[in-house]
Amino acid sequence: MRALLHHTPTHTHPLPALRSWWRAAACLVLLLGLLAGAGKAHSTQPLVLHDSAASIEVWPAVRMLSDPTLKLGLEEVQARADDFVPPPSRGATLGVRSDAIWLRAPLAVHLTSDGRWTLDINHPDLNRVDIYVLSAGHVTRHVVLGSLQPYSQRPLQSRSHAVALEFLPGQTYELLMRVETRAAMILPITLNKSSAMLATAVDEQMLQGVLTGLALCLLIYSLAQWTSLREPLFIFYAMLITGSLMFSLHLFGIGRQYLWSNSLWFTEHAAGLSALLATCGSFLFISQALAGDRPKSRFLRAMRCGAVLCVVLGIAYSLDVLSTRAIAAIVSILGLVPALMGIPGAVRKALAGDGVGTSLLAAWLIYFVTTAVMIGVINGWVPVNFWTLHSFQFGATIDMLLFMRVLGLRTHALHLEALHANRERDAMHSLAHTDPLTGLPNRRGLNMALAAALQRSGPDDLLAVYMMDLDGFKPVNDQHGHDVGDELLVAVTRRLQGHVRQSDVVARLGGDEFVVMAGHLGSAQQAQELGLKLLDAFRLPFSLGSIQVHVGLTVGYAIAPDDSSDAAGLLKLADAAMYNGKQSGKFCLRRNTGDLALSSA
Repeated sequence: MRALLHHTPTHTHPLPALRSWWRAAACLVLLLGLLAGAGKAHSTQPLVLHDSAASIEVWPAVRMLSDPTLKLGLEEVQARADDFVPPPSRGATLGVRSDAIWLRAPLAVHLTSDGRWTLDINHPDLNRVDIYVLSAGHVTRHVVLGSLQPYSQRPLQSRSHAVALEFLPGQTYELLMRVETRAAMILPITLNKSSAMLATAVDEQMLQGVLTGLALCLLIYSLAQWTSLREPLFIFYAMLITGSLMFSLHLFGIGRQYLWSNSLWFTEHAAGLSALLATCGSFLFISQALAGDRPKSRFLRAMRCGAVLCVVLGIAYSLDVLSTRAIAAIVSILGLVPALMGIPGAVRKALAGDGVGTSLLAAWLIYFVTTAVMIGVINGWVPVNFWTLHSFQFGATIDMLLFMRVLGLRTHALHLEALHANRERDAMHSLAHTDPLTGLPNRRGLNMALAAALQRSGPDDLLAVYMMDLDGFKPVNDQHGHDVGDELLVAVTRRLQGHVRQSDVVARLGGDEFVVMAGHLGSAQQAQELGLKLLDAFRLPFSLGSIQVHVGLTVGYAIAPDDSSDAAGLLKLADAAMYNGKQSGKFCLRRNTGDLALSSA
């Protein structure tokens, strides 16, 4: 600011200019206030009921009288007709109030009207509404509506508070309404022809059916995923969506119309309990989504304490220890806490490129905007219409879908974790059962394969185990180095595998000791022929790059079940036969204790 003042081409002191701007701003604010006040003025002319207008808003013609004592009767109210004043809000809402409100609207029925109209107050969460129709100061109709009245006694079995009225064409009437509720006094009052009333009701039922069906699908999916995966995030999501769904069903009258019509207790407590359930689910869901990998974090403990607090408040409210007004005040503050506490963690995840963080931030942005709209409706700052009345429900639905994306990302992460765990398990299994140089089974892997093969062996299905030791391997290793020695062992592996069947097993026990296990042999003669074939395979030299080396082979073998029926016995007999062959001149095949010996000649 100083730099700007120093570089200003004029030398005029800035304070007079600032004062001028402030005066202009003050005048503008005053003008806007006057315009707003003029806009709030209600007409004192009666509403003309003409059949060409299928639906007429009553609020522009309404004047109101407050009854803090809750004891004013109809006669007293009529005597205080001059005390009625225009409502403080243009938006058909008077906020949360502890007093009763009397509303007065003059009506004039057009001569061409058939006189049949339906009065509708499209906000089901009103405890008691008394409707009086007066003609020439006399009551011609009195109807009691409200959420605390028995549903079976409603004049119209509808979602909202509605009653059919009949007027005489060309006559004037006065409509008096007394409203008392512990919730917000949102009063979208209309007079409708039956066709318009039916069309509005059908549209609302279809909308609620679609949104409720979507919520139920998400709920069933989350429960199914929790059942199969046992991931806590899914059951927390189910709690959240159940609370949100129950709150919407109560707020828009669907629950009272179809689910708990005859339960006065649930009608009184549904809003508070569902809001606490949704808040509890929010604490648990957000904590699990952001701190699932840090089970002992302070954030997780604090969020769980918030969930426990919701449970305690729910129990107290169920037992009527806390009033509905108290619960409404608590939830209005407590409901924001999970999102506010989760914002830092979500920002960190979003900056790290984690979709969980961006999904949560987007959901909370929508939540704050729609909540602000709803608060504006309750306090009369935002006019009541279809979009503002449903703003919170639409926002909650979008939030549920964004939270579902969090579940999808979590499911994907669980899938990757399972794949990683399987790979690690396979790698550990391979390290434990496989020779790292040749990739062949080691002693442990051979024992497992041998134990399985012995269960299938029998007199007509022989199993032969060949114990082999290379002749001349140490001189090659000493002369050309360990690298060439390792290369030779790999070459020996390939040659052995090339001279056995695919079902046979080649293993390396360590050093230059190899084992071949061959099953499904028909006779001892066939076992001998396979041993000779292995022996004969080592008559040719091995080419290792530019080096050619010669190594021989000494083979000892045993046959199951003829020689032994257990793995340890077979290996011991085969090893003894091989040792006997080494002592007898090498490069030979021997069975057991020397019954068969072939020289390299």
